[in-house]
Amino acid sequence: MEAQPHSTTWHVKTESGETTVAFDPATTSTARAVFVCAHGAGGHMEDRGVTRVSDTLRARGFHIVRFNFFYREEHSSHPDPMPLLEECFAGVVERTRQELAPDLLIMGGRSMGGRAASMLAADGFACDGLLLLAYPLHPAGRPEKLRDAHLPRIVVPVLCINGTRDPLCDRGLMEHTLTTVKAPWTMHWVNGADHSFHVLKSSGRNDVAVFEEIGDASEAWLTSRFGAGNRD
Repeated sequence: MEAQPHSTTWHVKTESGETTVAFDPATTSTARAVFVCAHGAGGHMEDRGVTRVSDTLRARGFHIVRFNFFYREEHSSHPDPMPLLEECFAGVVERTRQELAPDLLIMGGRSMGGRAASMLAADGFACDGLLLLAYPLHPAGRPEKLRDAHLPRIVVPVLCINGTRDPLCDRGLMEHTLTTVKAPWTMHWVNGADHSFHVLKSSGRNDVAVFEEIGDASEAWLTSRFGAGNRD
C-alpha cells in the first residue's frame, strides 16, 4: 500500500451512534499496514497517549486510524457497555476497509480500546492481527478479576505491550494466562513503565525512549509476523 498524501477526517454512523474518525497516513514512502487504534477509558482520539502512538508508528510504516468511542464523541466520561464499544469499533473498521482497502489491517489500541479489539477478534471479527497497548488484564488492586476468558479464542497474531509497573497487568498473571492462548502471541514488557508507559526519572530513561522502544517492537513484530520489509 502506497503512503497517502495527507490526513483526513471521516464520520461513521451505526445503528447506535456516530463518531469522528481521523486517518493519519504513514510518514514513510511506503506504508505496510493500517492500524485502527482505539483510546482508553479515560482518553479520546486526540489525547497525548493516542497521538504519540500515532506519531511513533507512522514513522515505522503504519497508517493510523484514530476514533472516538460513542460516549467520548458525546463528551461523556462514562464508557459505553462493551457491546457498544465493539459496535463502534466494528463500524470504524468497516469504513476503513471501504476507504483504504488495506492489504493488512491491524486492530487494537490503548487499555480498554485494545480490550474491545481483542473481544471482537475473539468473536471472529475479521482482522489480520492485534496490537494491544497496556492491556488491562485486571482492575487496579483486584488481580482476582481477570479479563482473560476470551483470549484463548483469538486466532490472529497478537503483539501485546505492557509496562512492568502497570497496576492493571500483573506480569506473573499475564504470563500464566498466556499458557492458555493458542494464537501467535508476542508479549513485550517495557521495563519500569506504568499503565501510561511513564517511567521513573531514576530509571535513566524518559517517555521518548519508551515510545522508541514501543515503535521498534511494533516494527519488528510487523516484519517477523507478516513479512513486511524494512521502512524507507
